[in-house]
Amino acid sequence: MRALMLSLLLLSFVANAQTAEEKGLEIAKAADEYDTGFDDFTADMRMILKNRKGQESVREIRTRTLEVDNDGDKSMSIFDEPADIKGTAMLTFSHGLKPDDQWLYLPALKRVKRIASRNKSGPFMGSEFAFEDLGSQEVEKYTYKFLREEACGDGWECYVVERTPAYKYSGYSKQIVWLDKEAYRVVKVEYYDRKNSLLKTLTATGYQKYLDHYWRPDEMFMQNHQTGKSTRLVWKNYQFKTGLSNKDFNKNVLKRLR
Repeated sequence: MRALMLSLLLLSFVANAQTAEEKGLEIAKAADEYDTGFDDFTADMRMILKNRKGQESVREIRTRTLEVDNDGDKSMSIFDEPADIKGTAMLTFSHGLKPDDQWLYLPALKRVKRIASRNKSGPFMGSEFAFEDLGSQEVEKYTYKFLREEACGDGWECYVVERTPAYKYSGYSKQIVWLDKEAYRVVKVEYYDRKNSLLKTLTATGYQKYLDHYWRPDEMFMQNHQTGKSTRLVWKNYQFKTGLSNKDFNKNVLKRLR
């Protein structure tokens, strides 16, 4: 009887054991589910670019995001300052494995330019954020592997998960992501280039809770380890459930934005 019980316990353990890949995917799905239901939000953002000599330039941007059922989110960024790029706007329709649709309106040329899938690894408006960093990070975009748990951020306990882009033309071989175990807040992301060398690190700080559930950071800092350049995003004036709809995210609207 004892041998039978031990065998049943062993079989139960084997049946319930998760692979690192299964656990990584489970965490990614839980994080996606946790942030579902915000409908839409707007925010103001200050982008601070710093070159390797420490010289800074500042850009003021308005953003808006629309949650989309059964697909990736839609988002728009509109530049208000400095004067030479005022009116520049980018529209993104995020998807899973299907390439994101992205358009950039350049007021100097008075035309909307579609961003090719092969160019998504390029820098967005001279920043350390690539075009592919700016779409919503749909679960299907990556394969996952759970690595470990460890302390991170403001004394939080975090899952550390490796994710590998499953879509074409990514500039990354992999990303290592730290998410806190309580609310799946992204604390840090390490990006590795196609040669598997550390390219840059994103850290997110100053998280605030909105609608008593949804967490958003006050600051996001991207450090490029290979060039010495960095970009800091400072967020403010988050507003949720503002009534945005699909008509507010049409590429034909880009030319008329003010």
